[in-house]
Amino acid sequence: MDISKVIQQHKRLCTLVSEKKIKQSLDILSDMISIAASGDMRDEYDNIEMTYRNMLAYTIDGIKDPERNKIYLKLIQSILVLSDKVRQDILSHNSGWHTYWVKQQAEKEFKLSGRTIVETVDDLMFKSELDEWLKLSNEITPDPDSEISKKHKNLIKNIFNHLWLTDYYGDAEDSLINIILKSDKFRWYEASIFTTAVTLSSFRTWQPEKLFHLISLYEKGQEQVMERALSGLILNLHYYNARILLYPEVTEKIMKMSRETKFKEHCRIIVLQIIKSRETENLSRKLQDEILPQVARLRPMIEEKLDLDDILPKDKNEEKNPDWAEMFSDSEEIFKTMEELTKLQMEGADVYMSAFANMKHFDFFKDFQNWFVPFYPDHETVDEIYHDEILGPGTNELAEALYKTPFICNSDKYSLLLNLKHLPSVQKTMMLKVFRMELEGLQQLNEEDSGTDPYRVFRINITQYLQDFYRFFKLSPYKKEFEDLFVGKLDIYNSEFFRMTSNAIEAEAGLADYFFSKNFFSDALQLFLKQAKEKPSDVQLYEKIAYCYQESADYEEALKYYRRAELIDRKVWTIKKIGLSLRRLGNNEEALEYYLQASDLEPENIHTVIMIAHCYLDLRNYEQALKYYFAVEYKEPGNLKILRPIAFCYFALGRFDESEKYYDRLSEGKLTAHDQINMGHLALCRGRKREAVDLYKQSIISGELSKSQFMVIFAEDKGLLISLGVNPDDLPIILDWLLFIIV
Repeated sequence: MDISKVIQQHKRLCTLVSEKKIKQSLDILSDMISIAASGDMRDEYDNIEMTYRNMLAYTIDGIKDPERNKIYLKLIQSILVLSDKVRQDILSHNSGWHTYWVKQQAEKEFKLSGRTIVETVDDLMFKSELDEWLKLSNEITPDPDSEISKKHKNLIKNIFNHLWLTDYYGDAEDSLINIILKSDKFRWYEASIFTTAVTLSSFRTWQPEKLFHLISLYEKGQEQVMERALSGLILNLHYYNARILLYPEVTEKIMKMSRETKFKEHCRIIVLQIIKSRETENLSRKLQDEILPQVARLRPMIEEKLDLDDILPKDKNEEKNPDWAEMFSDSEEIFKTMEELTKLQMEGADVYMSAFANMKHFDFFKDFQNWFVPFYPDHETVDEIYHDEILGPGTNELAEALYKTPFICNSDKYSLLLNLKHLPSVQKTMMLKVFRMELEGLQQLNEEDSGTDPYRVFRINITQYLQDFYRFFKLSPYKKEFEDLFVGKLDIYNSEFFRMTSNAIEAEAGLADYFFSKNFFSDALQLFLKQAKEKPSDVQLYEKIAYCYQESADYEEALKYYRRAELIDRKVWTIKKIGLSLRRLGNNEEALEYYLQASDLEPENIHTVIMIAHCYLDLRNYEQALKYYFAVEYKEPGNLKILRPIAFCYFALGRFDESEKYYDRLSEGKLTAHDQINMGHLALCRGRKREAVDLYKQSIISGELSKSQFMVIFAEDKGLLISLGVNPDDLPIILDWLLFIIV
């Protein structure tokens, strides 16, 4: 069976229901039921269809029913619930997923116990273990290897699995969550993973009650519990955006909560962090493709200048090496990039995804719930380090530093700890030094930031939690069983919940600027256009809208908004942008006019001068182009790139001697394929056909251009060559000869 088709059918059905296309959604539902294992679902479907047919008939006959809207809403909800049940039934019998294997094992044990259904908390398989734990004194901290500890660990797993795998919560789950909330027997990190279980269960099957439980955990839970609960609530509200308005009890509760400033700020922080996850892949790519290769190339220099063998034993005060500044002076680009990454890290960007992606192979991560367990110093993984000869004495500092560091998510902290055990002794010693320094730095950072940002701890915790979720969806062996929430546009700002929980104008303005700063121009554009309706005289908005269109290569729209901005406030920047848009649209004469206006306002601006030269070149006014290119050459005598258009202008004017001099100078640097073609043209015009063919050949075998691309360029230049005296009958012969000699 094609499971992916079933999942897509279900998604399509839900979309149709939200669009009030009920008949089409019922047709899909009927098709899904035909392949489901349970026969009861067909009866439920028939009842829904009959109710809808009757409602339609009453409406067509003009019969007024004051309850019609309520019945209609209830019917829509029934279709969604039944479709969820059908989807679960098909997946449980045909997917072979770990999720349903665990669920089926639990159901088998339950049936073997002689029970048929969980109605109250007393029906739970693990109720006796739960009661036993609740009776223990709070002061008891059992030995990790004791029987009590083993039972407790099993209890935590059973509670997690039950909350995660129960399709629809009832009295038993209500009581269980109430015990978790009100009993002080469960530690914060245990309550945290129970909260995640509710979130995951809600993704599996929609039920408003699950959202209300998350709200209760947010309002009444401990610090990290409430942070996870709200993150889970927001992810679910976005995931089920099309359903939210069909459940007034949910929207009313969210609207009521939104009256609280603290709740609105919490939502804003979480939404922004979810959106920031869009940067993760680009950051990982930048790290792998740009930074690490540059660091690898620097390695011999680093080893030589730092003299590691001698420095490490002597450098007792951990002083910075003064040679570092000199070492990086030849690598300014990488230094700037590292500074940029550090800044992004401080802002909550996920810069470690690629570094830890290959550290998820430990058995620890085969246990499903461990992808979501918060890091805490007393975890059994930390206990294992105590037995390490080198790491053992520094375990407390190591665990404390990891626990407090805000820059690494929980999942990666466990990865790092598990990996430490397998490092060579020298690296273990070095890592302990690093963590001691980290702990000192974190204490200082906490002292500095404690009074300036009241939401600092909240921001750190939800950042780490959302990064844990990101790793689960991207790296876990169970990822195929979940719809990845971190794909696509992640336009959470367009969801119903966002409108309910935020001051739309203020929040969207902040998000728009964030998107703009991160080059997510299509997202920024949507929000800027909405703002422009409210602020029709805001010149900066028009400039930003125009720039977004420019970056999307929609120069018609860019030009329109640049001109609107110019009408309000005439700036050199805007004038040049109008010139750029006109030039991209092929309006070269008008573009030239705007660049000349910009030059009048800023006569010393070399960038404007070169754009004027380009415009004259576009207009084939080579004499005028040369004047401006010479002005650039005069101001930038060491710039070899300016030689390229000068050489071409001389060539186009038939001044071959001057052109050849400039091409000779250009040859001191690296020639491009286009340079070789133009030099070939020059040789051809001077009667040196064999040299011309050799240059054409070099342009192709360089790999920059294919044969077909070369042919297009040559065809475009044909008119110019003939105007400069080349015999048109020679051109096809030269091309054929070229094709013969290229292997």
